[in-house]
Amino acid sequence: MPSHQMETDIEEQETQIWKKNSPFLYDLVLTHALDWPTLTTQWFPDSELSSDKSYSNQRLLIGTHTSDSEPNYLHIVNVRLPNPDAEDLELDKYDEQSGEIGSYSDTQPRFKVTQSIPHTGEVNRARYMPQNPDLIATKTVMGDVYVFDRTKHPSDPPKDNICKPDITLQGHTKEGFGLDWNTIKTGHLLSSSEDETICHWDIEAYTKGDPVLKPYRVYKGHSSVVSDVSWHYHKDSVFASVGDDKQLLIWDTRNRESDKAVQVVADAHAGEVNTVAFSPQSDFLLVTGGSDQCVNLWDLRNLSTRLHALTAHTDELISLAWSPFHPTILASGSSDRRTNIWDLSKIGEEQTPDDAEDGPPELLFIHGGHTARPTDIAWSPTKPWHLVTAAEDNVIQLWSPNSTITKGPNGIVIPVDELE
Repeated sequence: MPSHQMETDIEEQETQIWKKNSPFLYDLVLTHALDWPTLTTQWFPDSELSSDKSYSNQRLLIGTHTSDSEPNYLHIVNVRLPNPDAEDLELDKYDEQSGEIGSYSDTQPRFKVTQSIPHTGEVNRARYMPQNPDLIATKTVMGDVYVFDRTKHPSDPPKDNICKPDITLQGHTKEGFGLDWNTIKTGHLLSSSEDETICHWDIEAYTKGDPVLKPYRVYKGHSSVVSDVSWHYHKDSVFASVGDDKQLLIWDTRNRESDKAVQVVADAHAGEVNTVAFSPQSDFLLVTGGSDQCVNLWDLRNLSTRLHALTAHTDELISLAWSPFHPTILASGSSDRRTNIWDLSKIGEEQTPDDAEDGPPELLFIHGGHTARPTDIAWSPTKPWHLVTAAEDNVIQLWSPNSTITKGPNGIVIPVDELE
């Protein structure tokens, strides 16, 4: 039997096992098959309860990655999430075929695209500006970053399907995936690229009449592809970058030298570093994910050595996301098709030999619902323990681990300052 056929059979077997065990692992699993895979996903910050209180309307930001002959779009999707307090909700209801958990009597579609904006090429990454979620930045395959004002575009795409961004941010010569808005300084946006640079724009400097905006600054400290960037949540001038050169660089925009990072970790991983994320609730913690299958935890006050390595994945790391509600909880997505949830407060706890076989004590949960590698992860900003994952299998899943896991002994979290 060819090896690829064996891999397919193993994946199918694992999927069936996951579906069989889903009722015991989740409070909620909703699965939607997209026409084309999305490389990006993000929850919008709003949530609206239905008039009968049986469900809430929430919005997702996704993109398309189509074949060359099909047009691409930036999509805004309305998602109807069942309300656990609704009388007609059957959270224990399980659909064996789909592996879904959580049902309600309403017959309207749970996933509905409410706005489609034409986009040139696939959407590598899309992120809305935190101070105004109607402003959405996207990474293109050409290198440019587009900014769309959602309110200036119709719900349905025009017949000509021409992409008309409100601002085109120029500066890159190649595509990339890193994209992050500053949560403190309105309009400040970072982008990383395969051209080995980081571009920094201030869209507040945009003037009507000229649809193109050049970078505020360009940072050059990596010697290879810059995979990802992350602004610090509490220091508006500090950001981190990682790349294929194995480096973790810490930058300060107050430093006038655009080719000199203020802190350098030359070998942050044993291989390429793919993703980085500052903690939203700590002044000092950040994590990086690499091709060496590790998630490394760092403290800005001493980058000479990592604090800890989170090890359970069996392939390269793709994405990282901190919980907005719990300071020691984060999620990691890997090419092993798994999304892991970690609880840093459990690092160093004693384990029985049986427990140790399932992973380190800080490994809280493993989501195995996808048959291909995940492309992006996002935590809900309104519902604790709700996540969305997208994958190359054209599937997007909204899920929440069983409350016995998140609220039991393994769900107790400690303040970050105690961990430090």
